[in-house]
Amino acid sequence: MKIRRMRKEDYTEIYQLWTRSDGMGLRSLDDSVQGIEKFLKRNPNTNFIAVAHQKIVGVILCGHDGRRGCIYHTAVDRSYRRQGIGKQLVSVSIDALKKEGINKVALVVFSTNQAGNKFWQSIGFDQREDLIYRNLTINEKNN
Repeated sequence: MKIRRMRKEDYTEIYQLWTRSDGMGLRSLDDSVQGIEKFLKRNPNTNFIAVAHQKIVGVILCGHDGRRGCIYHTAVDRSYRRQGIGKQLVSVSIDALKKEGINKVALVVFSTNQAGNKFWQSIGFDQREDLIYRNLTINEKNN
């Protein structure tokens, strides 16, 4: 298994992996080809895929605003789980954030995503009880 930076050419296979994964909150515009291409241009060094047997088996979408990092979509193909791939993807993304001077990273997980919440807790991500997550849809087409 090899981990490398994500490229826009990986989009179709990555999107298929996301749609096969539980707990993904995909958006029609943000997670479109154009949306991911824009994200990769802004954050070219912090997004990674895991490849095994010429197939993308894991992905992490991670970026930052110059102050704080954010992990958006992380997925590992069901048949490749429990092999440390997710942990490796998180590790390389965090290393990339450190190289860019970022000192803290956050993420949002659906409360109903038991497997996801268990994973993030197992690798040291704390659950915050002091925050309320708020959302405002600017473009109604981004459903």
